[in-house]
Amino acid sequence: MASPKQTGFRKKSWRPKTASDRVFDALNYTLLTAITVACFYPLLHIFLASVSDPVALMAHSGVLLKPLGFTLDGYKLVFKDNSLLVGYKNTIIYVSLGTLINMVMTIMGAYVLSRRDLYFKNLIMILITITMFFGGGLIPWFLLMKDIHLYNNLWAMILPTAISTWNIIILRTSFQALPVELEEAATIDGASQASVLIRVILPLSKATLAVIFLYYLVGNWNSWFNAMVLLKDRDLFPLQLLMKEILVANDSTATTIGSAGGVVINSAESSTAFRELVKYCAIVVSTVPILLVYPFLQKYFVKGVYVGSIKG
Repeated sequence: MASPKQTGFRKKSWRPKTASDRVFDALNYTLLTAITVACFYPLLHIFLASVSDPVALMAHSGVLLKPLGFTLDGYKLVFKDNSLLVGYKNTIIYVSLGTLINMVMTIMGAYVLSRRDLYFKNLIMILITITMFFGGGLIPWFLLMKDIHLYNNLWAMILPTAISTWNIIILRTSFQALPVELEEAATIDGASQASVLIRVILPLSKATLAVIFLYYLVGNWNSWFNAMVLLKDRDLFPLQLLMKEILVANDSTATTIGSAGGVVINSAESSTAFRELVKYCAIVVSTVPILLVYPFLQKYFVKGVYVGSIKG
């Protein structure tokens, strides 16, 4: 019978933890607990504040661990006018169509760049990478968008961000890490390039694709700057731009949310307390959908980034 050394396996040795090991573990657990609390508490605070009595909330200071008089008045105010609902509809359209185009463009670009026989491959990669570090500036970009009719319309929120250089590099590296023999076998069997991509490459790259999908989904959901620059019609505004107006506006006229997000607050409710309450509720309303998506893709996240960042 072969020894563990001959077979390449070694019996795992066990030793009791020393005092230094226990101190190290305690410090690790303490640090990770502190980081978890620091990340989780702001979300909890915003949610509890959104269902608290606005007057009691304004008078409260310090840590908030429970609602201060449960109320849903803030959410009623948020949905009193249809501006945020229109913003929701616009955002869903931009995110759905935009993420679909993002994924198609990134997959096609990454597949082409991962081919070993591509002419001028290194030069093309250099030119693509340069765009990550250098740009023409905001004004030339804005003038270009107007000249090609990407101003104040649906496509202004989709086509300018149709592809991300960083994501295409990650996916290209993931494709290159796959065994070449699988592609050669499919080609011998008569598969076209499209068949190789759809039937061989993509099924083996699910983890990386899930990560790229999450990057684009979150990016499109949170996008507001392009909307601020390229959209003039309020009926086209995405949710995040309306959110930005609600959160940034501070004076009593601007935060009467007819001019800062579409929610009309009547004279009895147009106090600082209710304006603050609406801000908390609007944050919850705009954040919950994307938080619900992430847990379903989280298991792919670490694996996908790892596979796409190291060439095998």
